[in-house]
Amino acid sequence: MAKRISMIDLFAGCGGMTAGFVAAKGYKPVMAVEWDLHAAATYAANFGESHMRWGDIADVKDRDIPEEVDVIIGGPPCQGFSNLGAKDVNDPRNKLWKEYIRFVRHARPKVFVIENVDRFMKSAEFALLQDEVREGGLLEGYTLSHGHLLAADFGAPQRRKRTIVIGSRIGKIPMPTPTHGQGNPMGLQSWRTVRHAFGNKGLLDKPETTVLPSSKIEVFGQSVPGVFKSEDLHIGRMPTELSLQRYAVIPPGGGRFNLPDNLLPKCWRNKPTGTTDVMGRMRWDEPSLTIRTEFYKPEKGQYLHPQWEEGPDGYRVDRPITHREAALLQTFPDSFLWCGTKIQIAKQIGNAVPPVLAEAIAKHIKPFISAAQ
Repeated sequence: MAKRISMIDLFAGCGGMTAGFVAAKGYKPVMAVEWDLHAAATYAANFGESHMRWGDIADVKDRDIPEEVDVIIGGPPCQGFSNLGAKDVNDPRNKLWKEYIRFVRHARPKVFVIENVDRFMKSAEFALLQDEVREGGLLEGYTLSHGHLLAADFGAPQRRKRTIVIGSRIGKIPMPTPTHGQGNPMGLQSWRTVRHAFGNKGLLDKPETTVLPSSKIEVFGQSVPGVFKSEDLHIGRMPTELSLQRYAVIPPGGGRFNLPDNLLPKCWRNKPTGTTDVMGRMRWDEPSLTIRTEFYKPEKGQYLHPQWEEGPDGYRVDRPITHREAALLQTFPDSFLWCGTKIQIAKQIGNAVPPVLAEAIAKHIKPFISAAQ
């Protein structure tokens, strides 16, 4: 039997990245760290409470960090890398990056994987990360590969672009290559779509409720809402009559520019360009745009349900997507469990790494790690 690949998940959130690595088979989480109570509770509900450290990452003592783990994964915030090393290490903006580096230096993983926003590769923080793997740097001995990965290119029904950095001390590991592509690409599977995500899960009609079930659990000695199953997340909102009138005139792929003048709010009437995706409606047979933390607000992006037929008798579903639908577009499995309020769970969903993207990365780096064990 192959040796299990030990891993630490930092800034773990609700566990989207861990979910992907676990799905790739052969990985064993030995520690996770997350400061947000409800996200940590969701992680614990799915992967166990014993190895989840809820709290400030700086409070984890060096002696408590597992030694010689195989992989560290996580996405520290973009800001704050600018004063590492010999510079002002006490700069508070620095703390989270400094902590990530501390874990890498102490646990000495064979590989670390960083996920961040697409603009990260153009940041001063990224340039300084590259400096730290050079001779004398805090990450000397590691080599970096980096690039933009589009979640749709790896099986997610979502055009979510992120920077991925793979650090390795067992030889340079190239970036993974896409498994999916737009249209009918040569040798690749076609992009998965909103239709693939929603499937026949009965998600067309208006949700029966606007609230989560009333239940609480105790985790880390605290009481939090939960645990909720996937179907519990199919919850709606109570839009105003004006909002419903706006939704009704927006076709698939459309947005605020489809609104007639009498339905335009003043702020949009006075802004004739930009923010093209707001009040947008998804298309059934394309991936969604990026699912962010306020996907339940159509004025924040292309979050209207894709069902819309022309004509006065056309069948339309005039509502934003539900939490469950957002989780499906993020590729969380139906078996995933959730903790928190509606807003807290929405943040967990929108901030997560799509598990299928994480799974693709995990499968890609696995042979390199196994060969070095």
